[in-house]
Order: sequence, then structure tokens, then C-alpha cells
Amino acid sequence: MNSPAQIMNEDFSLPVSSRLAFRFSRHLRERIIEFILFLSACIAVLTTLAIVVILVYESIPFFQHVSLKDFLTDTQWTPLFDDAHYGIMPLVSGTLVTTGVALSVAIPLGTIIAIYLSEFASHKVREIVKPFLELLGAVPTIVFGYFALVFVTPLLQSTILPNLPGFNMLSAGLVMGIMIIPYVSSLSEDAMHAVPMHMREASYAMGATRFQTAFRIVTPAAFSGIAAAYILGISRAMGETMVVAVAAGMQANMTWNPMEPAETMTAYIVQVSLGDLPHGSIGYQTIFAVGLTLIFMTLAFNIMGFLLTRRFRERY
Repeated sequence: MNSPAQIMNEDFSLPVSSRLAFRFSRHLRERIIEFILFLSACIAVLTTLAIVVILVYESIPFFQHVSLKDFLTDTQWTPLFDDAHYGIMPLVSGTLVTTGVALSVAIPLGTIIAIYLSEFASHKVREIVKPFLELLGAVPTIVFGYFALVFVTPLLQSTILPNLPGFNMLSAGLVMGIMIIPYVSSLSEDAMHAVPMHMREASYAMGATRFQTAFRIVTPAAFSGIAAAYILGISRAMGETMVVAVAAGMQANMTWNPMEPAETMTAYIVQVSLGDLPHGSIGYQTIFAVGLTLIFMTLAFNIMGFLLTRRFRERY
């Protein structure tokens, strides 16, 4: 009769595949869970691919009528007029200007809030402030739109910009920046909180202050996560619809001045989707061409963010 040690040695002398096949019934539940998780990941990927395929398929008839050169270089966007022009640049400029104004608010404030919560705030303060920030992100965007229209714009008109029009990109961008602060601050704080404590202790041992440690040690070490938060904020700002539709105006205007009204790509999609244009008309197909352009712009920013985060992750 073989001893337990001999049985174990004989068992482990078998090929790996044989041992796994022998124990397959014990791991059946784990295999099922693994398959469900894999299926969930595939659903997310397939959904993204389906969106891109639909946009490309629906945009093909549009580009059969409008050349890609005119679409990318023309400075007039009047697809619903008799004298139709299909230049996407007015919508692109409106989108980039409002996004730039929003990021000029969200990135500095979000980063400062994240540094404070991670390195300076007590545990009690952090547990109070962070839920309020996340609650700010749960406010419906239409509420932010009317807040920009009825409060921020009159405030700017009565204080520093008396000639500011009622619809403008400045107030819409400022409110968008406030709206995406929770995304930037929460993810940045999580990235800073993940920095190993021994890096802070080493900095303190060298005589650095908490301020020097936060800005020279923790922030560079967590910059890959912070950059990911910035990219999420950029994507969120570029895809915002209701704030710009309510506060920035619905007029395609080729301008880089944030104090003028303009229309973004998302606002135009909303405008046309709510109209009575027949399906298959050239005016209706413009929404797919605009959506495809927005997808490519967002993809470009995400690729740049991925390369940036990988570079800093390898450095630190």
C-alpha cells in the first residue's frame, strides 16, 4: 500500500493537463464565473464596435454627396438651409472652445482638491467632502444648463462682462468645468492615495515638508492616474449636450471667442434629432457624420492619454 507521500508524488508526476482534467469538476463553478465575466467584457467591446460600425455605415451616403475636403475645411455649417454648406469646423470650434473653458476650471480645481484630500485633509474631513463631490456629479446636466443660463450668465453680465450675450460659450464652459470636477478630483485622489507610503516616509526622512512631498513626490508618482482622470474629463466635456444646448446657443458660428454664442457637435445632434427631417435625407445623415467626427476626436484624446500614462508609468 502506497503512503500518502507516494500518492502525492505520483499525482504531481502526471502532466499538468491530466491533473487539471482530473479536477475539472471541482473548478466548474469558477469556470462558469470566468465565462460570464469574459462574456461581459465582450459585450462592452462589441457594443463599442457596433456604435462605430453604425456611424460609419450611416455616414457613407452623406460622404457620397459631400466631399471629405469640404466637410473638413469649409467654415460654414448650414445643412438645413437652401444654400447648404457642410463644413464641420464651426461645430468643432464650438466644441473645442467650451471644452477648453471647462478644462481650465476642472483640471486646476480638481487637482488641488485631490491633493488636499489625499495629503492634507483628516480622515473625517475626507469622509465628508468626498461624498459631496460625488453627489455633485449626480446632478442632472439639464439643471447645470439652466444654472448657467439664469445665474452664471447674468452674474458675469453684472460684474465683469456687461456686453456678454445671453447665450455664450463662456458660461456654458464654466459650468461644465464645475460639473466635471468630481470626475477629475475623485480619480486623481484615488491615484494619489495608491502611492506607497514608504515614498512619503522617505521624503519626510530627507527633511521635506508635507507640501514638498505632495507636489514633488506624490503627484509625479501618481501622474499616470491623474492623466487618466484628465482624459476622462476631456471626454466628458466634449460629449456634454444639455449644458451647451441650453446656455451656449444653437447657432453654428465659426469663432474661437468664448464670449460669443456657438453650437457644439452634440447640441447639433440634439437639434436635428428632435426635428422633422425624413429618414435618409442628407440633413438627417449629417448627424451620423457629426457623431463619427466626435468619436474620432474623443478616440484621439484617449490615445494621447494612454501614451502619456504609459510613459509616466514606466518612468515611475
